[in-house]
Formats: sequence, C-alpha cells, structure tokens
Amino acid sequence: MKVNSQKIFKSCLSISLALLLTVLPISSYANNKDIVPNRNEVESKYKWDVDKLFDSRASFEAELKRIETQLIPKIDQYRGKLNNIESFKDYSKLTDEIEIALYKVYGYASMISDIESTNNDYSERLQLAESLYYTYLEKTSFVLPELSSMDEASFNKLKSDSSLKDYKRMLDIVQENKNHILSEKEEALLAQLGELISAPGTLHSKITLSDYEIPVITDKNGNKIELTDDKYYKILESEDRELRKQAYEARVNSYKKNNHALSANYSNNVKANIINAQIRNHDSALSSILFSEEIPESIYQNLVSSVNKNLAPLHKYNDIKKKHFGFEEMYIYDTYLPLNEDSTTRYTYDEAVDIILKALAPLGDKYVSDFENGISSNWVDVYPSKDKYTGAYSYGSYTTKPYILLNYDNTLDGLLTLAHEMGHSMNSKYSNESQEYKVSNYPIFTAEVASTLNELLVMDYLIKNAKTDDEKLYLLNKQINNIRGTVYSQVMFAEFEQIAHETLENGQPLSPDFLNTTWLTLAKKYNGPSITTLDSYQYNWSWIPHFYSSFYVYKYATSMSAAYSILNKINGPSGDKAVEDYLQFLAIGGSVPPVDALKVAGVDMNSSEPVDGLLAYFNELVNDYETILTK
Repeated sequence: MKVNSQKIFKSCLSISLALLLTVLPISSYANNKDIVPNRNEVESKYKWDVDKLFDSRASFEAELKRIETQLIPKIDQYRGKLNNIESFKDYSKLTDEIEIALYKVYGYASMISDIESTNNDYSERLQLAESLYYTYLEKTSFVLPELSSMDEASFNKLKSDSSLKDYKRMLDIVQENKNHILSEKEEALLAQLGELISAPGTLHSKITLSDYEIPVITDKNGNKIELTDDKYYKILESEDRELRKQAYEARVNSYKKNNHALSANYSNNVKANIINAQIRNHDSALSSILFSEEIPESIYQNLVSSVNKNLAPLHKYNDIKKKHFGFEEMYIYDTYLPLNEDSTTRYTYDEAVDIILKALAPLGDKYVSDFENGISSNWVDVYPSKDKYTGAYSYGSYTTKPYILLNYDNTLDGLLTLAHEMGHSMNSKYSNESQEYKVSNYPIFTAEVASTLNELLVMDYLIKNAKTDDEKLYLLNKQINNIRGTVYSQVMFAEFEQIAHETLENGQPLSPDFLNTTWLTLAKKYNGPSITTLDSYQYNWSWIPHFYSSFYVYKYATSMSAAYSILNKINGPSGDKAVEDYLQFLAIGGSVPPVDALKVAGVDMNSSEPVDGLLAYFNELVNDYETILTK
C-alpha cells in the first residue's frame, strides 16, 4: 500500500480563525477569533467537493462491502504461487484494484471526519475504513517473505518479463531488501510488536501533553498567567524582560521535573531502533532507516558537515540582534524579540491566490494554468469552521482530486501555507497522471521539495516587490527565520539523535546527564557567542516530539536545499530547460529512487552544493537585512 500522504502532509501549523460568511466581510472575521461558523455557513466555492466521492453512507458502505467480500478474499488463492508469472501478474492487478479503492474510501472517511470531528457518523466511517485497511495488511503479510525467499532464477524471470514492467520497480526494491526481510512468521511477530515498539512515542505524548502541568507565573501587577504555548511565546516577544525571564525559567523547570522519565523513555526508543536494525541485518539504526528510504548515508553526513561549516551566518544574525537591542548579554529568552514590527498587511484568499499565481510564473504557463484550475475546481477547503481540524494538509488518492485542507486566516503565513500545500497537490496531480499506480507515489525524501519551492518563489517575489524598507525588513527577517528553522534547527536535531544512537550502539548508556549535556553542547555551538546559553536549556530536548520519528527531520533541510537549487536553475540562463526538468521531476513519482528523481531536476544531493548554495543565500539575506536595519 502506498504511503499515507495525509499523515505526511498534516502540518501542525498555528492557524488563526478567518472565514467568509454572508453577513459580514472576511476582514471582520479575520480579526475576531471568537467567531467560528458552522460548516453550512461557509460559501460552497470555498469548500472542497469531497462529498461527491460518496453521496451517502449507504454508497460508502457498499464500496467497503465490495472490497471486503468480493476483492480481499481472492488474495489467498495466490499464496505460494507468486513464482508463476501469470499468478504474480493477476495478484498484482488485484492488489492494485484493492489499494486504489481502499485509499479512496479511507481518504474520504478521514477528510469528512476532519471537517466535522464531533460527527459520530463520520467517526464511525473512518473506523470502518481503518479496520478494513488492517484486514488487508494482514491478508497480504505473506507477500514480502514469499518474494524474498524465492530462488534467484524464478525471481529474475519475474523481473525480466515484459508483461510485468509496471512492477519491476517494486521487484527491484524487494531484491535490494532481500537480506533484510525476515520469514513470514518472523515478520508477523514483528508486526504484532508494532504497538509496543511505538510505545515510547505514545508515552512521550502522554507526559508532554495529556499529563503536563502547565506552569503559572505572576506578572508585576500580581496577575496569574498560565503559560499555555500561545501565552508563553507572546511573553517571549514582549518588551518586559523580567517577565520573559520568569516565563522561560518556569517553562524549563517544568521540563526538568520529567527529565529522568523522558530520558529513560527516549533511551527505550533508541534501543528499539537499534534492535530492529540488528534483527534486519543492518550495521546501525541510521543505516537501517536510510536504507529503507533508499538514501545513501553519505547524504546525511554531508548535510551535517555542510551546516557545521556554515554556522557563521547564523552567528552573525544573532549578533545583529544583540547589538540592535543593546544587550550586554543576550539569553535564549531574548532571542524571540522581533527585530521589526510584525506586518499588518492582510490578504483575502482571492488576493493570496493572485499573488501566488504571479510568483509562480517562472514555472511556466502550464503549471500556473493547472494551479489556477485546481483552485477553481474545489480542491481546497479554505476557511475554519466549527469542529474542523486546525492544521493544513494535502491528501489525494490515485483516482481522486489532490484535496487540500486549510484554515486560511488572511496572513502571510496563511498565504504561504496555501502555496506550500498546492505544491504537494500539483506534485500528486502530475505524478498520478504520468505513472501507473504502483509507482505513482513519491517518497518522503522528495515530497517537501515541490511544496518548499513554491514557498521560496513566493518569498522571492514578495521581497523583490517590497515597496518600503520596513516591508522588506519584515520579509527578509521572515525568510531568514524560515531557513533557520528548516535547516539549522533540524540539523541540530539530527546531530543529537545521531549521537544518541551511536552512543548506545557503542555500549554506553543514555543517562539523563549525557543527553542533557549533549543537547547543551550542541545548542551552544549553533547559537554562537552572541547568545548566552544557560545551563537550564539542557532539558529542552526532552520535549521535542520529532525524536520519536527517528532520523526524519534531516529531510526538511535536504528538501529546502534541493528546492533552492532548483530555484537558482529556473532563474538562471537556462531557465526554460530547468522548468522542463522540474516538471518532469514532479511527474516521476516513485518510478526511480529519490536521489535519482532529484537528478532529473538537475540536483545532485550526493554533493554538498545544494546545502552550501542555500546557506550562501542565507548569508546574503542576513547581509541585506543588516544593511537596511543600520541605515
């Protein structure tokens, strides 16, 4: 079954509430977060048309029943017969049909559930679809072990048969993984342990969310302030330095209370990764995870090395802040102070679409036209409504539109989120149109390239068209912090988890002191001399959920690096060829390994050039920012 793109693209974004109703203009709602309309009060042109997939619960359940009673039972007849070309071909066509249908019903149920999360009928439909999905997984659990244990002559006969050319890529992957696939019984046992293996991530959520006791502080007027995330970060942006310090200390002390429990929990997560790698005959946890994604380990190591060689621009940006505010010492709780006032510019949804279309013009008429058609064809569910999921994502199955859920709020962040998610959806559109089902799904390593390129194009357009120095300062600072968060922060996370895994693999325990000291050392290195990194910062690592999706965060940095490399080529002297190559990349899906897919777009992630190029751009942004700020 293909990777669930909904899970990949659900972005936990901070979205304000804005919407269009018939009684008040959009701007009124954009400034009143207490007004959240019911679903039926949002204009139909701003809602996706997911309901067209199934017009009733009866039609939805009829499709579930067809899959469950007419299709899935046919799978058993192929057990032990996959070495026969005709049997393998028939089995593959059957499972294609099942998966295409299953993803449609699952996607539909998931999307309507996200629109009305308290609707019991919708929740039941999602549970039914999920249950059928797991039934399908169980029925097909024999396939990988059977293929991997097949004798070489029979396997090569499958690979070389012209009638199976659409499945050659899948067979290549099986062959590459042959030494790492277990017997049917062993795979089944590991599958049963799945929930136990993922327990550290679940426990982390319980400790940091469900059981977290939110600290309370008192301001200079005697008012009690509960430090929810929203209030905490607003305080860190306020001019009251004593209150910032108090809030920071209260937050890190709350982390400290659970440090031993979270250290033991993370150690168990690392152990699980190492044991899984050993069971599957890999040299290390890192090599195991990267191998499963067809990524050479050298790309990971080159990324970390390149970022470490380019820390000077980040340190310079921090120094600019320190000098601007006149701090003798600048602490972590000072770094959130805005260097310039937040932009008051607001964009209606239609204005945002217009700006994005102009910004994406370098991608050519076809891309812009297809983008515009997607907007007018109800791909996007635009505004917040009562009980709607409060994030953003792109989701589409092979035979449906590439739908987008937003909570558009008339801000620049809202505009960029639309550009980002449409990047995913355009990628899905071109891939699904160009590739057979089995190779239509693009891998996680390349998934964020299309979305990030759209954001880079929009920011490039806005910076170049800024009308005042204040507007340009705001946009430059935003882009600086986009890159800082996407590259520098994520690579620091990547370094931390690599050190943790290698330490345990070398037989050394992951004690709280070791984990805390490692984190603090990395923070000081990345922050540089202009920030006084207090010892209390050592506990912050334990609150980061990304560490339970092991060796994942580095892909944010590689994706932005690849996207910027493509942007440079499009803006260069061979721009037309670069656009042609990029559109071919968007259409390539999973038909080739991810590193090879990026080579189609002219990007070689085996070299340090993409990362070095992005960080050179970061340096230019910092220099431009300093020039305008010190006028």
